[in-house]
Amino acid sequence: MIACPRLSLPNLNSKASTSDPNSEQQVRKLKSSSQLNRWSRARAIRSGRKLDRSGQAVAGVKSPPPPPVHFQSTESSVSLETEKTSDGGDDMEKTAGKSIYMISDGTGWTVEHSVNAALGQFEHCLVDRGCAVNTHLFSGIDDVEQLMEIIKQAAKEGAMVAYTLADPSMAESAEQACRIWGIPSTDILGPITEAIASHLGVSPSGLPRGAPGRNFPLSDEYFKRIEAIEFTIKQDDGALPKNLIKADLVLAGVSRTGKTPLSIYLSQKGYKVANVPIVMGVELPKTLFQVDPEKVFGLTVNSVVLQAIRRARAKSLGFGAEVRSNYSEMDYVREELEFAGRIFAQNPAWPVIEVTGKAIEETAAVVLRLYHDRKNRCSMPRISKRY
Repeated sequence: MIACPRLSLPNLNSKASTSDPNSEQQVRKLKSSSQLNRWSRARAIRSGRKLDRSGQAVAGVKSPPPPPVHFQSTESSVSLETEKTSDGGDDMEKTAGKSIYMISDGTGWTVEHSVNAALGQFEHCLVDRGCAVNTHLFSGIDDVEQLMEIIKQAAKEGAMVAYTLADPSMAESAEQACRIWGIPSTDILGPITEAIASHLGVSPSGLPRGAPGRNFPLSDEYFKRIEAIEFTIKQDDGALPKNLIKADLVLAGVSRTGKTPLSIYLSQKGYKVANVPIVMGVELPKTLFQVDPEKVFGLTVNSVVLQAIRRARAKSLGFGAEVRSNYSEMDYVREELEFAGRIFAQNPAWPVIEVTGKAIEETAAVVLRLYHDRKNRCSMPRISKRY
């Protein structure tokens, strides 16, 4: 692999990669931005570490400040042990835990969600306070100097680096810098991009999303998505039942089972979605039973969870006690869920999805898998009609 010529900087010269035991110390004495220095000192105080002043500039040497770095810090509060300490009269929070730096040349959505998905495999550790993790997102990093500043800071803090950099030279710079400074790192975007390029026989553009050189024509898919969103908004909460026949997906369930947010989420993927509330004493629209049953999905939820959600909703709306008794009391909640269950049982072609504890994305994934399995006549082993 050819080294990126932009790395031929004093920051990453050959001295840093020799076997000299002082080479790492030389790397850590490199100048970093004042913003990152202040941030590092604050974190050092919170974690109880001795302040490292080695990163300050050599006397008499002046250099222009690097471009501003956009970063966002989101600390895992589940497993952090905190205590109050003081520096100069200001109370600061002492934090323990290992850091993960997430670097992106765009919004950071891909790297952030990839890291969070991976962290989901360590919930047992986080919840039991066996390990603590602090994640820090650096978005819009499109310059190698900015990149080096962040990686130097990661080296000082002993952090891991995960990055999505579309420009091959930027990705190579990150990989080489992390190797020189002994930082554990992973390229999230590179391997899949190379695999797709090999499969298609086409070279990638190397431009991040939203870059000036990328063109995004208004395709048919774009207009289809906009049409789906408009349709879904008009069909919310049982409105215009005559249009249910035009929907790609129909969601049915009692109040507060997440029909509306799930509908909007699915519409942004290009599906026309209608949702129909199931309420005791209110007749369901006849068109609900006339549409293709393979388009209809029932939503249900645990009664205790539903009661808690409804109580919070009733309180936010300022309902009085007499109104809450007809909406958020356990007897009524259970009765309404049983009523919905009977409707689902009368329509066995409708899959019933248990949404308790599921994120909208998870429920949407189940809906779309079942929808496409049916559409493509893909037979999947089925243990139960509940998912």
